[in-house]
Amino acid sequence: MRRHAFRLAAYVLVTLLAAWRAQAGTPYTMEVLVDGRPLTVYPHRATSYVEALRSKEYEIRLTNHTGERVAVALAVDGLNSIDAKHTSARDARKWILGPWESVTIPGWQTSSGTARRFVFTTEAGSYGAWLNRTSDLGIVSAAFFRERPRPEPEARIDSRQRDAESPAAAGAPRENSAAKCAPEAKDSLAATGIGRQVDHGVIRVDFDEEDRPAAVVSLRYEYRDALVRLGVLPSSTDDALARRERSRGFASDGFAPDPYRGR
Repeated sequence: MRRHAFRLAAYVLVTLLAAWRAQAGTPYTMEVLVDGRPLTVYPHRATSYVEALRSKEYEIRLTNHTGERVAVALAVDGLNSIDAKHTSARDARKWILGPWESVTIPGWQTSSGTARRFVFTTEAGSYGAWLNRTSDLGIVSAAFFRERPRPEPEARIDSRQRDAESPAAAGAPRENSAAKCAPEAKDSLAATGIGRQVDHGVIRVDFDEEDRPAAVVSLRYEYRDALVRLGVLPSSTDDALARRERSRGFASDGFAPDPYRGR
């Protein structure tokens, strides 16, 4: 069945690293970027983690290290990054990446020309809580689908028709509305909020994907204290409270050192 998917209006060039990764057997990758730099990934018990940074905006970079187009279903906290719906990867609206292409998704796509930034926040302040959908907080997942052979050129829909067919865009949550939707949410755990509006133009194209994804890449994110409790990160030796716990008052039975002795 032929399906519609979204593609960035502006293409991003991929470095030679993409070709190297493809040769190394990694055809598709996903990275979480803060201030343009990817967060360190920590493997732990068959799960990959990144450290969420409180109140920081972030982006998601998807890279296709193959010579064929792919469609990518991108879900943040279980919500599709294009329409904020919770569906299967097969039924989700998707981003299209050309051969050897990399694209950076800045946030939730709220119209054909704008997005609202992903931002690390608490469960109570999350976009999922505002939508009353909190069952999948703390995870970013990308499902990559290969394309079936296309006998005809892709069809493009003009912006007026595209906007008419698009579902209503999800706007910014009202103040304090998230907390009302999820009173059980914990302020100490990380989730993704919907932040400031930025320009992010997309167009709709035809793409006939295979029935099953070729790969699914997922990253769990938590604040540092949660990563320490999970055993992903070691407890910091510089932690002020831990340092105070090591205080003993008396160090030895000797005398005070004399800095002038021996002169």
